[in-house]
Amino acid sequence: MGVQGALVECFEGLEDRRMVNKCRHKLLDILVIAVCATIANADSWDDMALFGKSKQPWLRQWLELPNGIPSADTFERVFGHLDAEAFQACFARWVEAVFTLTEGQVIAIDGKTVRGTCDKQGQNGLHLVSAWATANRLTLAQVNVANKANEIVAIPELLELLTLHGCIVTIDAMGCQKHIIDTIGDQQAEYVVTVKGNQPTLQRTVQAAFAAADAQGWSQHPAAVCRTEETAHGRHEIRQCWVVPDSQVQALGWRDCHTLVRIERTTTRGAAQKVSRETHYYISSVQADAATLLHLVREHWGIENQCHWVLDVVFKEDASRTRARFADDNLAVLRKMALNLLRQHPAQGSLKGKRYQAALNEEFLTSVLHSSLFLMR
Repeated sequence: MGVQGALVECFEGLEDRRMVNKCRHKLLDILVIAVCATIANADSWDDMALFGKSKQPWLRQWLELPNGIPSADTFERVFGHLDAEAFQACFARWVEAVFTLTEGQVIAIDGKTVRGTCDKQGQNGLHLVSAWATANRLTLAQVNVANKANEIVAIPELLELLTLHGCIVTIDAMGCQKHIIDTIGDQQAEYVVTVKGNQPTLQRTVQAAFAAADAQGWSQHPAAVCRTEETAHGRHEIRQCWVVPDSQVQALGWRDCHTLVRIERTTTRGAAQKVSRETHYYISSVQADAATLLHLVREHWGIENQCHWVLDVVFKEDASRTRARFADDNLAVLRKMALNLLRQHPAQGSLKGKRYQAALNEEFLTSVLHSSLFLMR
């Protein structure tokens, strides 16, 4: 009985770079074991091999396994030779095929360095830019920055992997580039982009617009101002947001810019009541009130709290020291596949608890896979 479902449809064209007539294990078998093992608490190649040996009867429901379970060295060697860009593109197609995205949601774009892959000077580590669907809590795609020089080059390639029509893309200041905004516009999507000193003319223009609005006063425009307060995790945070319609930025070549945004955060921390203040500026194609735009900006940080932090704490990503060829890139894709599958499973409890349950309970692991059409009998 073979593997069926979205996995085969999206990954069957993946090139197998192993030597012909020397491949003891089928590539698809290796991919399925690796994903299942990563769901079930495996964080290394040794863990994957041990999972496979422990679950061999269960795996034979789906896989042919003509030569049994691959060794840890085989897992590392195969993923080290598997073309990372092709694997990432297959991952993006799989997500699009299996998961239905919420209309009009925020797609947050942000980068992350896998610390364990850095050298002794803290340099040359694996740095990935990922796209995160905030409402569905899914990673949609990733691109390795190292081979693209920097995020400015990598972000357009990431956007090209996505279907963005009707979504709102949020990016930090590194992505505040005209060609990136053009790429978003070409897909008929909206954007909210941070403005900082890397675009000095734009920054001065936006700041001057708010200085003029401050001088005129905001009392006649109540929808252009909002304020929120929140106390959590030992800190009290006040957020104030102001918006003004754009009258100059689009003329400078920033496509579809309709709104300028200023957000001020005042944070009081701990018993010492230490106070800090930050002011940030944004440009946006979204024409909305201050409350809506403040919400969109806050949604962006879901990629840090619900994706990057989870990968570090639950999947121990920063502890990974895999550096061989494409293996680190591909291992990062496996983690995101596992995270997506676990996120979509309806069972209550933490992600850490779900991984542990998947390791102990084959029925639970099967339900995780079936719930997203990963495997079908």
